[in-house]
Amino acid sequence: MYNPKSHNATEFIDHDEILETLAYAEANKANAELIDSILEKAELRKGLTHREASVLLACELPDRTERMYRLAEQIKKDFYGSRIVMFAPLYLSNYCVNGCVYCPYHYQNKHIARKKLSQEDIVREVTALQDMGHKRLALEAGEDPVNNPIEYILESIKTIYSIKHKNGAIRRVNVNIAATTVENYRKLRDAGIGTYILFQETYHKESYEKLHPTGPKHNYCYHTEAMDRAMQGGIDDVGLGVLFGLELYRYEFAGLLMHAEHLEAAYGVGPHTISVPRIKRADDIDPNVFDNGIDDDTFAKIVACIRIAVPYTGMIISTRESKSVRERLLHLGISQISGASKTSVGGYAEDEPEDEKSEQFDVSDNRTLDEVVRWLMEQGYIPSFCTACYREGRTGDRFMSLCKSGQIQNCCQPNALMTLKEYLMDYASPKTREVGERLIEEEMKNVASDKVRAIAEDRLVKIENGERDFRF
Repeated sequence: MYNPKSHNATEFIDHDEILETLAYAEANKANAELIDSILEKAELRKGLTHREASVLLACELPDRTERMYRLAEQIKKDFYGSRIVMFAPLYLSNYCVNGCVYCPYHYQNKHIARKKLSQEDIVREVTALQDMGHKRLALEAGEDPVNNPIEYILESIKTIYSIKHKNGAIRRVNVNIAATTVENYRKLRDAGIGTYILFQETYHKESYEKLHPTGPKHNYCYHTEAMDRAMQGGIDDVGLGVLFGLELYRYEFAGLLMHAEHLEAAYGVGPHTISVPRIKRADDIDPNVFDNGIDDDTFAKIVACIRIAVPYTGMIISTRESKSVRERLLHLGISQISGASKTSVGGYAEDEPEDEKSEQFDVSDNRTLDEVVRWLMEQGYIPSFCTACYREGRTGDRFMSLCKSGQIQNCCQPNALMTLKEYLMDYASPKTREVGERLIEEEMKNVASDKVRAIAEDRLVKIENGERDFRF
């Protein structure tokens, strides 16, 4: 039986409940009266249930769909303003003992170059990332208890935080590693990580077990209950995601929202972030062999419906997607993007040789960070390198209460502008700096509090004169 408060994966992600939800959504996809009532509820900015959101996703009324898109963009602005948080992935190791059929890191792949960064390698990679201007990383590693034990991850985090090069520093390390124990999550918390991220890949249990035929990841319940153990280990910012294309997208959408509902019901804190990757070509992986791929229009609708259903969450789109797709999705709820990403183990400090390629997937947006930052600003967005909430203890329910009330804007807007100013002073090309200085001047007028604006203006001058790392 479906029970969002249960800690049993098959009860908070209940297969029969999803099937009933999909049948209900299909039966009401043209029910204008019901759809209007759901949209009216969504306009309250309190979110929707998985069943209500599934009706919107199934909706076939073009005028209502356009209304959804307008609402999704406005909700994103209401909660996060025009800020877009910047980050980059850092792959530590592609050694893996799992047999995942959609990932080139699966252990049967004998021709991909297997690599693991030493601590000296990490110093070089992180220095290169700092020299681009990055302040926030997402650590990635395959699951291998011999090559990638928790001790290696912890040592790597310590190394990353210790690296200071010129004005560069990584101020927040998020971690995307395999499901682990409460004890290990407690160690990650004590190491000072930001968000713990784990993609479910698919919420369909039978499909999940076929897609993960061997290795510890085969255990559906252990994987799906990872966020519960992370919360129990003291990590109160967690990030969800599915890999769209593996299973029917409406099933995944409902399961994803049920997982968010479970975290709210069981811990009082929903997901800090939701990621929406689509399966991409990579080494020995052909995405065309999976018959549940989704087109760009469907993808856009999924993003908009997630934003409406879970208005407080940060939504992430990576360089898996092209510039044009990312540009479209920014208008539908995305609040975090990666820039100048490498999905290989190494590659930031120097390009990989052709015969030593180790990418997890092909990157579709290959622009430099400077190009991405300028592109965002030219569209009126504020590229933000801010990590203040994590460093000031505004995590978990403390962050969510500020976000849901709108009070987070009092901190986030000036913090974003100050970190953008740092980027412009230290890393930007002359053209990007010119665009950015104009943007900061205009956006400072939108800081509501006279007191906060005065402090921020003073700090912007100090940044221009060489000081760094101010935050509200």
